Amino acid sequence: MPKIKSAASGRRRERQQQRGQLKSAGGLMFNTGIGQHILKNPLIVNSIIDKAALRPTDVVLEVGPGTGNMTVKLLEKAKKVNMCSVDRVFLEVRKTVQLKPLASKLQVMVGDVLKTDLPFFDACVANLPYQISSPFVFKLLLHRPFFRCAVLMFQREFALRLVAKPGDKLYCRLSINTQLLARVDHLMKVGKNNFRPPPKVESSVVRIEPKNPPPPINFQEWDGLVRITFVRKNKTLSAAFKSSAVQQLLEKNYRIHCSIHNIIITKLFKVADKTEQLPTQEKFLDGRSRSMDIDDFIRLLHGFNAEGIHFS
Repeated sequence: MPKIKSAASGRRRERQQQRGQLKSAGGLMFNTGIGQHILKNPLIVNSIIDKAALRPTDVVLEVGPGTGNMTVKLLEKAKKVNMCSVDRVFLEVRKTVQLKPLASKLQVMVGDVLKTDLPFFDACVANLPYQISSPFVFKLLLHRPFFRCAVLMFQREFALRLVAKPGDKLYCRLSINTQLLARVDHLMKVGKNNFRPPPKVESSVVRIEPKNPPPPINFQEWDGLVRITFVRKNKTLSAAFKSSAVQQLLEKNYRIHCSIHNIIITKLFKVADKTEQLPTQEKFLDGRSRSMDIDDFIRLLHGFNAEGIHFS
């Protein structure tokens, strides 16, 4: 049986190499197909950890540990490090730290971080596989209890979307959703040659601090509204709400609202008429989501909700 397993593993590795997913660096094989690009510059590693402003009492969540060069530094600064990796490369981390007195402070979690129940942590430091950037950010921001900060490596364009402001070319649903729930700062640019193997894109480091307490808004409602308005962010809101799919959704939700609150709906009722007559929407009818800020969307959402129109 061991021989069969070894042969199967070898064939799988050959297929990954043929697809260009497995690359060798420093004698180790990294699977670029799952985003393994190891940060090799110790100056940037130190800078990332400094930006996290770790305390001796902190529990740190690390995602994407690579070969453990950052893990060792985190163990020196924090009370405990919970390390999460989807790949068995975490064994290299254990080799790095097992002979050090800090090894007892390391807790290893193997698996997909998006499917893992995250433990308590004070700070998160991660060199993420870039393909999970968006879902991971919102998993973090909806995590409870609150953490203090996260210092994360992202693809450059994704990082710039996180910090984009109304009117910016990259301003989008990701920007406003993230900034609703957190303060976001772009810390530094990181060139592709600081990784092994080098990725095809440039990178950036971002610091995220969740707002605690969070704004008193139902996030599902909020995201439903923002999703509609940013489908075509250069369209006017009036055009966005005239979409037949949007009209069907809003009418369905309105009828549910009326049923729950024993409100009678006339036979001639059209949700389009109701949305166009909202006092709070008059200001925004000719506006475009690309230029609207958080306060604008909060007023718009409250206006809809006050009239029984919901987005989730």
